[in-house]
Amino acid sequence: MAAQQLAQNRPGVRGALLYEAFAAPENFGTWPDGLPVQVHGMDHDPFFGEEGDLEAAREFTEGREGAELFVYPGAVHLFTDSSLPSYDAEATRLVLDRSLALLGRLG
Repeated sequence: MAAQQLAQNRPGVRGALLYEAFAAPENFGTWPDGLPVQVHGMDHDPFFGEEGDLEAAREFTEGREGAELFVYPGAVHLFTDSSLPSYDAEATRLVLDRSLALLGRLG
């Protein structure tokens, strides 16, 4: 949530990569016009998928230019952290590839 709040409120931010959390932007003000964003999370993550983050991300990204939502199959939180039992190497590879693609577009 801190990354999202920063992206929405700090002048000069060029893009946002949000992993496993998303709140309706109204919680932090307004979403800056033209600010690209990627949201990544598992569909049945007990926090992201089951507590409203996924629903909020779907609503926000649908039809919005520069906003992408990537949903991975699974039911764990912190799946990109290789030090945890919840680590999912395949999903993490996709997260990294997609994140690097966004960063490359920001050039």
